[in-house]
Amino acid sequence: MSVMIVTSFGDMVVDLFTDRCPLKCKNFLKLCKIKYYHNCLFHTVRKDFTMQTGDPIGTGFGGDSIYKFLYGDQARFFGGEIHSDLKHSKRGTVAMASAGTGEKNLNASQYHTVFGEITEGFDKLNRINEAYVDDKEKPYQNIRIKYTYILYDPFDDPSQLADLIPDASPERKPKDEIDDHVRLDDDWMPKDEELGVREEKEAHSRAVIVESVGDIPDAEMKPPDNVLFVCKLNPSTEEEALYIIFSRFGTVTSAEIIRDHKNGDNHCYAFIEFEDKKSCEQAYFKMDNTQIDDRRIRVDFSQSVAKLWSQYRPRNQRGSDRLNNGSVDAINQQKDNKQHGGDGNSKSSKFLRTRKETRKHKGRKHPTNNKATFRLVK
Repeated sequence: MSVMIVTSFGDMVVDLFTDRCPLKCKNFLKLCKIKYYHNCLFHTVRKDFTMQTGDPIGTGFGGDSIYKFLYGDQARFFGGEIHSDLKHSKRGTVAMASAGTGEKNLNASQYHTVFGEITEGFDKLNRINEAYVDDKEKPYQNIRIKYTYILYDPFDDPSQLADLIPDASPERKPKDEIDDHVRLDDDWMPKDEELGVREEKEAHSRAVIVESVGDIPDAEMKPPDNVLFVCKLNPSTEEEALYIIFSRFGTVTSAEIIRDHKNGDNHCYAFIEFEDKKSCEQAYFKMDNTQIDDRRIRVDFSQSVAKLWSQYRPRNQRGSDRLNNGSVDAINQQKDNKQHGGDGNSKSSKFLRTRKETRKHKGRKHPTNNKATFRLVK
């Protein structure tokens, strides 16, 4: 790679044929270095054919080579360095324009005779190609080069080049552009697209704030796409019942009912994790607004990132094993403890005993579900 071109539509990277076309490549690189292309318009766009930029006056008839700035007016144009095997034969070809018809030695600052190619940013190239243009093939929305960044330059800088580098980029506001009220500004976008961009920025800002207070490990993280959130459950519904119900859509790796950490009471919502995204989607469409244990449940895709914390936090800072309580092995272990009484010291036995004692102490009357019976109604 040699140069990154930052346009009002996005970034593109250009690789230069420095060995085959040293004069053109040196001209291009040194013009980039003196910020010559900054704010230059894409003044001509011929759809599916060519797009032209590099003229500081925005008409297609201007532009000087670096050699003019270094050696005077007699050096404004230079040789074409035309090679028979370097042709406009593929998308993304970058070339230098000639100032005269049929002339081989009239290259300056615009692009037509081949000296490089675009290697990154073809989606931005497509956007420019799709721009609406007038009868003179000039885009209605101003599209311009904002900046150029040199990534690799094999040519030494001439001693006088440093004096040509300006402190700031030129504004490039030709009179006809200022007077033309039909043109749209560089940063213009349709209202619906503008609204979407604003909402995306606001959402990202909120995520950064949440990260800064420690509620999530990374603002860029996304919730898993294979986990469902289930709410409005019957307090008597158990993990085993949910596991059986949701397994008909695919392999369930975890069915976890969220409970009070002190007394074990069912909070009436759960997370169902599937082995794959497709099974999760099928369960969402089929299970939302169905009845389980005489309760009409609601199902949605989980927005929780709690299970992703372990990917960011050190092992000695990770939370308890509560997140694994809904795994298949945990459900089977809980079932075995129910059937065989457990060893009296296991976590599940203590958990069940605590739940029973707490309910007895509070005088609560909850319907039993020892056989994990349930009714499923759509």
